Amino acid sequence: MVDFSYHAPTEVVFGKNSEQHIAALVKKYGGTKLLLHYGGKSAEKSGLLDVVRGQLNDAGIPFVELGGVVPNPLLSKVYEGIDLCRREGVDFLLAVGGGSVIDSAKAISFGLPYDGDVWDFFTGKGTPKVATPVACVLTIPAAGSEMSNGCVITKAEGALKRSCDGSAGRCKFAIMNPERTYTLPPFQTACGITDMTMHTLERYFSQEDDMTLTDNIAEAILRTIQDVGPEVLRNPTDYRSRAQIMWAGSVAHNDLTGCGMSGDWATHDMEHELSGMFGVAHGAGLASLWGSWARYVLPTNVSRFVRLAVNVMHVANDFTDPKATALKGIEAMERFFHSIGMPTSIHELIGREVTDEEIHELARKCSHDGSHTVGGFLVLHREDMEKIYTMAK
Repeated sequence: MVDFSYHAPTEVVFGKNSEQHIAALVKKYGGTKLLLHYGGKSAEKSGLLDVVRGQLNDAGIPFVELGGVVPNPLLSKVYEGIDLCRREGVDFLLAVGGGSVIDSAKAISFGLPYDGDVWDFFTGKGTPKVATPVACVLTIPAAGSEMSNGCVITKAEGALKRSCDGSAGRCKFAIMNPERTYTLPPFQTACGITDMTMHTLERYFSQEDDMTLTDNIAEAILRTIQDVGPEVLRNPTDYRSRAQIMWAGSVAHNDLTGCGMSGDWATHDMEHELSGMFGVAHGAGLASLWGSWARYVLPTNVSRFVRLAVNVMHVANDFTDPKATALKGIEAMERFFHSIGMPTSIHELIGREVTDEEIHELARKCSHDGSHTVGGFLVLHREDMEKIYTMAK
């Protein structure tokens, strides 16, 4: 195992009527003027924004609003938020929504105290050391941004989708009411299930395979997701199943399943280019790539894939042919993705054949013109990325 430092400071208030704690928590963490940040019309239509506004007004907490965050949140909206907060003297940000809204709020929180261009943090020119406090009311269990230290932003010019990690931007608190997820469309629910599955797998596939407790936690999360995910799709208002999924999304990405592990993240990095180029849902893009990545890196450590197959995917272990067992596990994961309506190829994802020129461009961007590698389980260079994109086409 690798040495590690674990820090997960977000205060989670989970359950029915958890929104009633918003104002008290804003005051607890020092907010005196707030940016209410959200996406499209769903938070408004559901009445959640009115609940939040009522909480803030009743507590005498002034606020300004900025909506319009889109999936694959845009740098332009981040700039807009920074300008608004500076003009209005905002000292606390509250994101109401899913990962896109929370990531946008985090990026604004990084940019507010920074003298330069916040995009510097997403291109590796700097690491955010301080941030304006941010918190969230979670409505879409998926990205795990409510407890993670990272965010992902897209720069429309060049269709560049980049991530930034900075513990200073972790949410001070996260309000999590599973009832607020009842109206999520099935596709969005399935994308969330896939994203949290991949957050777990990206840490699970590590060259370190002697951290038994961490492995057991990861496998339990994966089994739980597969057990309750289909039930959520069958019965969207089943509180118990919604609660399991909501908490799984947080635990999958609060770094607990990475303790002692170095992880991989190649599939995430390669998917960022897919969603940047084609504007697809992140979870669906991950499902379209994972099987091809898995087959490509399988020879690196067959036993790791065997463990996943047996302990998570319920594949019988053929001790005479470990590779066959491993491949059956990969196939079983792909069947699970299909069972919840996710694609397992780029063709399924975008509805047409991806061209060789597009594959070349995807690999060029992901490798930063050949100067950047991705992955830890197996380090991937530009030519490896092209091969995986081609396998997935």
